[in-house]
Amino acid sequence: QVELVESGGGLVQPGASLRLSCAASTSIASFGSMGWYRQAPGKQRELVARFFSGDHTYYVDSVDSVKDRVTISRDNAKNTMYLQMDSLKPEDTAVYYCNALMSDKIYWGPGTQVTVSS
Repeated sequence: QVELVESGGGLVQPGASLRLSCAASTSIASFGSMGWYRQAPGKQRELVARFFSGDHTYYVDSVDSVKDRVTISRDNAKNTMYLQMDSLKPEDTAVYYCNALMSDKIYWGPGTQVTVSS
């Protein structure tokens, strides 16, 4: 059983930065892919960014995306993935989830709340 636990969320003002962490209970190098999703109130869960095929990264690019303000990274030695978010906006308010795929199974963490408000 794989466990994922997110941390690093909180209440911040617009323009602030946060770094979210996702700690895995197993080697993240064994994951086929791993990424970050978010779900804002009243909206569907959406992909933010992910790793696939090793160290390749993918950032969602849409009108409301955070593509230019986030960086995904990971530390295999610590079995931890990160999401650096800069210049946060109120519309970034959401629960952020860590997701991983291994052996055709999908795993989710419980999420961490990010609230951007003045």
